[in-house]
Amino acid sequence: MKRNLRSHLSLRFLTIYRKMVAGNGLLYPILGFASCVAFIYMSFGDLKLSSFPKEPRLSFVERNGTQFFLDGKPLYVNGWNSYWLMAHSVDENTRPRISAMLQAGAKMGLSVCRTWAFNDGGYDALQISPGQFDERVFQALDYVIAEARQHGIRLLLSLVNNLQAYGGKTQYVKWAWQEGVGLSSSNDSFFFDPSIRKYFKNYVLTVLTRKNTITGIEYRNDPTIFAWELMNEPRCMSDPSGDTLQDWLEEMTAFIKSVDRNHLLTIGLEGFYGPKSPKKSTVNPEEWASTLGSDFVRNSNITNVDFTSVHIYPDHWFHDLGFEEKLSYVSKWVRSHIEDCDKELKKPVMFTEYGLSNQNKDFEPSQREKFYRTILDIIYKSAKKKGSGAGALVWQFFVEGMEEYNDDFGIVPWESPSIYKLTVEQSCRLARIRGRIQENGNLKELCSKRE
Repeated sequence: MKRNLRSHLSLRFLTIYRKMVAGNGLLYPILGFASCVAFIYMSFGDLKLSSFPKEPRLSFVERNGTQFFLDGKPLYVNGWNSYWLMAHSVDENTRPRISAMLQAGAKMGLSVCRTWAFNDGGYDALQISPGQFDERVFQALDYVIAEARQHGIRLLLSLVNNLQAYGGKTQYVKWAWQEGVGLSSSNDSFFFDPSIRKYFKNYVLTVLTRKNTITGIEYRNDPTIFAWELMNEPRCMSDPSGDTLQDWLEEMTAFIKSVDRNHLLTIGLEGFYGPKSPKKSTVNPEEWASTLGSDFVRNSNITNVDFTSVHIYPDHWFHDLGFEEKLSYVSKWVRSHIEDCDKELKKPVMFTEYGLSNQNKDFEPSQREKFYRTILDIIYKSAKKKGSGAGALVWQFFVEGMEEYNDDFGIVPWESPSIYKLTVEQSCRLARIRGRIQENGNLKELCSKRE
């Protein structure tokens, strides 16, 4: 019907045009030209982009008060960490792992993956030296973002590491020291050395304004990116007062927002309370946690920080507690931060890493499900009440054949039926709250099986 109509209209325009040229061609040049344009469109309009797959339509995730919003509806996140995506995208032999992991995440109803957007110095470095980038590695990050878009997954991209893995702040300090401009060899000079601050700002600017070679979209304009994370687990132990880190956070968050107003921004905190917080002795795991130079409430209260971040690792924080005692503490830890965000910060809280080590002396595989469920249940209850508990990202998921990259927290989700089932359950019940199941074909099929 559509083609017949188009053919009919094309013939009509051609007839009209011929009459105009024959009788009044000099009087109606504009109308004659318009008729030709219409004729061409009617005849060949269907060819436009017909050979290219349509990109999924995406909007930017926004924040209103203590909730995330997407297309005018509340958004609650069930997601995961796969820090290794860019690193494994560099090599064509390992690149299929990226698509396999993103596809698996989508099949579980997961919506956000947290991964590294940094590799400073060393093997397959993205930033080889200050301001010098390996285009091959940048194109690997382009691929990760483009693949995530195709699978309907959004990315939480972290910009630098507090730890030495993948370079981190240690590499920045080495660069400044090697170039003879460093003020100190201390790793914490990353936060106060003007030269290093300049290095980092240049890095951030380069990443945020990068034009993806696959999609043609600048990173700062790509809604596939859920948010930027300033730093993974920032600590400045040389200044337990927290002033040095606070000053750095205020400067860098303002700088990021001056470049990119589209995306949400979080810090990447572990969630510890500082020396002046009343919760330092009631919620922190032990006294050491208040001496790291960070403070959850003070740091997260910075204007340009859109949502807060918290990590959950009782295995690392305690060495003499049994499993049930750790569960009790975790419940207290999660509820405390939701309370902070509900009542004081008025921002969403994301538990961006949580995991249970398989190296514990009393470890049993069934403990992981119980541990995960404790966290996910609290988030679900907060979400039902329209509270600030906005979501959680498990640390960490892999695909088969990656044992050498694993740690004592990682799992291949489909090899653990109980974890897989729990993950899907959380995805579906959060989706029901926000009324999004019918909008997503994958979720519709996934969650209908559970009703």
